Amino acid sequence: MRPWGSKPQDQTLEVPKPEKQKMQRGSQCDKGGAEQSVIQSVVQSGHILCMKNSSPRVLYMIPRGLAKRKFHGIISREQADELLGGVEGAYILRESQRQPGCYTLALRFGNQTLNYRLFYDGKHFVGEKRFESIHDLVTDGLITLYIETKASEYISKMTTNPIYEHIGYATLLREKVSRRLSRSKNEARKASVTSEEHPTVEKISSLVRRAALTHNDNHFNYEKTHNFKVHTFRGPHWCEYCANFMWGLIAQGVRCSDCGLNVHKQCSKHVPNDCQPDLKRIKKVYCCDLTTLVKAHNAQRPMVVDICIREIEARGLKSEGLYRVSGFTEHIEDVKMAFDRDGEKVDISANLYPDINIITGALKLYFRDLPIPVITYDTYSKFIEAAKISNADERLEAVHEVLMLLPPAHYETLRYLMIHLKKVTMNEKDNFMNAENLGIVFGPTLMRPPEDSMLTTLHDMRYQKLIVQILIENEDVLF
Repeated sequence: MRPWGSKPQDQTLEVPKPEKQKMQRGSQCDKGGAEQSVIQSVVQSGHILCMKNSSPRVLYMIPRGLAKRKFHGIISREQADELLGGVEGAYILRESQRQPGCYTLALRFGNQTLNYRLFYDGKHFVGEKRFESIHDLVTDGLITLYIETKASEYISKMTTNPIYEHIGYATLLREKVSRRLSRSKNEARKASVTSEEHPTVEKISSLVRRAALTHNDNHFNYEKTHNFKVHTFRGPHWCEYCANFMWGLIAQGVRCSDCGLNVHKQCSKHVPNDCQPDLKRIKKVYCCDLTTLVKAHNAQRPMVVDICIREIEARGLKSEGLYRVSGFTEHIEDVKMAFDRDGEKVDISANLYPDINIITGALKLYFRDLPIPVITYDTYSKFIEAAKISNADERLEAVHEVLMLLPPAHYETLRYLMIHLKKVTMNEKDNFMNAENLGIVFGPTLMRPPEDSMLTTLHDMRYQKLIVQILIENEDVLF
């Protein structure tokens, strides 16, 4: 079969099909106040789940005398409509009469024939979802159309009374999780929490864990957006925002890859920026988003920054060419792997790494490997513009204003680093590193242009150096 081509014609199938399982979560909600409305919402969501039995059945209309062929030839829409014979759920595949070489799905639904341009890139699709077979695509599409037609009003109101604010069925477990988290911060980082009082719930959802951490005194309340990605769930799943069933064959909703929150795609637009990353989902320390890492470890700053700076200040402030002289690359990579493997238990003492330049190299590598630099892409151009201001006082004021735009975790990390680099400059007689020299080293390390352009990087290099120099020399004023 040739690849499906060209653009969609009339509509695009979006919402998927529900499973046959019975809903079980409604009974787990509290029955008072706001929780009662949550129960009603969950019970009502069973209406969508049950609609599967009422939706049209898929029926492929095989071309007469062409049983081995997978599609009809070049026929018009009118001919396709006639072949379908008014049977709900019937479909045929035809080559487009208007654009030969392109293929169209003609599907009978709602007493009319709908035409969709088919695509193929190894899997069949008409919208965002990819399917192994046309039969699955049509099955998913029929349920989509049926639910959107019969339950459109209900679906439009799904986000009006979310369980998210009330925690819903998870309320009964919040106190228990809070006790576990308060025993020890380290224990909370490693624990895989399970329910003993409610054996029907095998794992405590990300929603419960977030609620418990929010009430934990040791929690650093940095705001973080959820990292939602389209996800295919195995078995029945319910949205942790609206408590409604997540229907579909594949890609029923989205899951936050950092905290595991499962919601409808439409509900993800309403979820607040309160992601609490789960350590089980954070596979490494280097190359991990800064805010994600500190929230996962419930820390004020990344552990790499704290541990490396502590070691450098203990035995390296007077080392000549500190941060300018490079350590052995292999040893720096060893330190990186040690952080990824051991986390806070990492050993970077002089016994293992007597050359302090290895530790400074590991710290610089951490900053370079950040997917979003300490000085973020969003603020990069503003910092560059501030550096171009000729008047020193106005330039300092402009830099301070842009600093306030940094995410809290980035701001705190930059503040702590600048205090450390100020200490380095105070030992300039021994290490020969002043603020300007450190600006040359850390400028391109802490800030990178949003576009990956060598020309832009070279052009902005002097401004990058100047920004870091200003931050070091005025850290007591700016922070």
